[in-house]
Amino acid sequence: MKKTILAAAIMATSAMAHGQNNPAFTGKYPETRRTDYTDTYFDTKVADPYRWLEDDRSTETGHWVVEQNKVTDAYLDKIPFRDAIRKRLTELWNYTRYSAPFKQGAYTYFYKNDGLQNQSVLYRQKTGGEPEIFLDPNKFSPDGTTSLAGIDFTKDGSLAAYQISEGGSDWRKVIIINATTGKQLDDTLRDVKFSGIGWYKNEGFYYSSYDKPKGSALSEKTQVHKLYYHKLGTPQSQDKLIFGGEDMQRRYVSGGVTEDQNFLVISAANATYGNELYIKDLTKKDSKIVPVVTGFENEQDIVYSAKGKLFLTTNQGAPNRKLVVTDAAHPGKEHWKDLIPETEFPLTVSTCGGKFFAQYVKDAVSEVFQYSLDGKKEGEVTLPGLGTAGGFGGKTTEMETYYTYTSYVYPPTIFKYSLTTRKSEVYKTSGVKFDPKEYESKQVFYKSKDGTKVPMIITYKKGMQRHGRNPVMLYGYGGFNISLTPSFSVSNLVFMENGGIYAVANLRGGGEYGDKWHDAGTKLNKHNVFDDFISAAEYLIKEDYTSKKYLAISGGSNGGLLVGACLTRRPDLFRVAFPAVGVMDMLRYNKFTAGAGWAYDYGTAEDNKEMFEYLHSYSPVHNVRPGLCYPATLITTGDHDDRVVPAHSFKFAAALQHGQGCDHPALIRIETKAGHGAGKPTDMIIGEQADKWAFLFWNMELTYKQP
Repeated sequence: MKKTILAAAIMATSAMAHGQNNPAFTGKYPETRRTDYTDTYFDTKVADPYRWLEDDRSTETGHWVVEQNKVTDAYLDKIPFRDAIRKRLTELWNYTRYSAPFKQGAYTYFYKNDGLQNQSVLYRQKTGGEPEIFLDPNKFSPDGTTSLAGIDFTKDGSLAAYQISEGGSDWRKVIIINATTGKQLDDTLRDVKFSGIGWYKNEGFYYSSYDKPKGSALSEKTQVHKLYYHKLGTPQSQDKLIFGGEDMQRRYVSGGVTEDQNFLVISAANATYGNELYIKDLTKKDSKIVPVVTGFENEQDIVYSAKGKLFLTTNQGAPNRKLVVTDAAHPGKEHWKDLIPETEFPLTVSTCGGKFFAQYVKDAVSEVFQYSLDGKKEGEVTLPGLGTAGGFGGKTTEMETYYTYTSYVYPPTIFKYSLTTRKSEVYKTSGVKFDPKEYESKQVFYKSKDGTKVPMIITYKKGMQRHGRNPVMLYGYGGFNISLTPSFSVSNLVFMENGGIYAVANLRGGGEYGDKWHDAGTKLNKHNVFDDFISAAEYLIKEDYTSKKYLAISGGSNGGLLVGACLTRRPDLFRVAFPAVGVMDMLRYNKFTAGAGWAYDYGTAEDNKEMFEYLHSYSPVHNVRPGLCYPATLITTGDHDDRVVPAHSFKFAAALQHGQGCDHPALIRIETKAGHGAGKPTDMIIGEQADKWAFLFWNMELTYKQP
């Protein structure tokens, strides 16, 4: 009886009578100056009336940001249940969260958030001892916008280098501490970007960065990445250039030291796909850097080093990746021997205890197998269900490892796994107020425009009925070989407990089926990604999960481009759109920060006339047609985003406001002291998510009901 009443309440919520809300935008958008600026591409003139918004340091742009936020806040303020949604999100977020532990020296380290702390705190403890705070990022800044962006220890765990990000920027500061005493050393490094820390013994470490731009640090192009070695006790100005620079220009360079401390491993790339690989023998004084692979046609990475042998993952002749082994003295690919062969599913490899863990993505969910160093399969790791497992790393001396498992209906749970018994046991469970028995996920396969079968996972509260009036949030990404695998979201609970359906489509351009799937959504195939997403929406409507009036779409970064392209391509299909930190100007994305490195996926307008015309055909900024009725749109970005610069979102917002042909709102929400997303404080996340769900319910003319 109780379930029947609950189901009826859900149906009533998601099928509220029309006219209860008045979502129409009746205010006035801030005036955005239009200029007659044009660019010429292959004899074609392209107008760029909002070019001035690219100047993030100008007073006029700063004023525009303030005025846009005022209009957006005024619209959101009139939503009567906005505060109730924020209250509910705060209640749901307020539970203790842990990371998987990791061992360094005599201590076991782990991250913990008491619930509503803006940043998770790094703790440590000795066996049998009580946990103690090692680093508390909440003390880095009063407002919680300075975050811990990574920490790396020496092999013996006695020294650590941690990176901090201020305001969400990708530029980092590196601070060195004595991990035993907690005392800070005098070796603080500044202006470090896109870098790991590769310790060599206790003497120093390798790191990467660009020269700091002379203009805007948040938007100016960064082209030449450099790998340096910092010797402890010396000033940063004396750091030695190891690789890169003007004589060896590469856009992305990273350097790490193998666990046995025998080799420096250097990866160099000019795009987000394809890398060169080099090694330097650290056991020999003044040894040279030796190429393992040159050219950018493939991807490879050294995952382990032992007894003079190197173990690499590669996609050379194996689009889904395989593991090979070679002698370090003869590392070239002509000497490689297959160890874990390619299968039909994409592979990644991690190591612990002298074992390999082969992690596969099978139809967008995880499968994990344990292997010996000689490539013998020792067994499968039994997972709780169809979801995502991540972790399985550790030192060679450790005989147990930890992993986190999650799905759309399974809150993140940490498991401890024994390498000898090959058994898992629960280490930490989630304390979120959520009963997984009340929800369900199912995977469906639908056909895209060209007949390609695409997977999608749909999650909802049990008792949902397919009557076409359920609010649906359709999420996608479709790029950069990234796989969207199941993960739990506290924010989505607010939506689903009010009758919402959350759907994630695994579009081409991602990595769900390896390189072929990725390449099918790149460059002149990019329209496949949009077709896949639009076909997912049409499937949900055809199968009576929802209708156009109750369909919302969402995506961030490359997914923001996806949303922008689809809403300008099919404005009739969606009621609400949430493009977040999106790449919106496809003719100029390569002019800012490291954007030129995305050319493998996108191509550039300068490549040739065909590529220019293709990019121009879907670039969101250039495809807003004045007078059409576009979905209610809430664009989100951060003023410190130096990955996808906020000018993309600024220009798209200006174009959409100028072109909107009906009373659906076209608003932009610009977070200050925030970047691309990483390190964002909890209260900022809750505020943004509350505004998103309030905007959705309001514009679908539904009423949010507190559970």
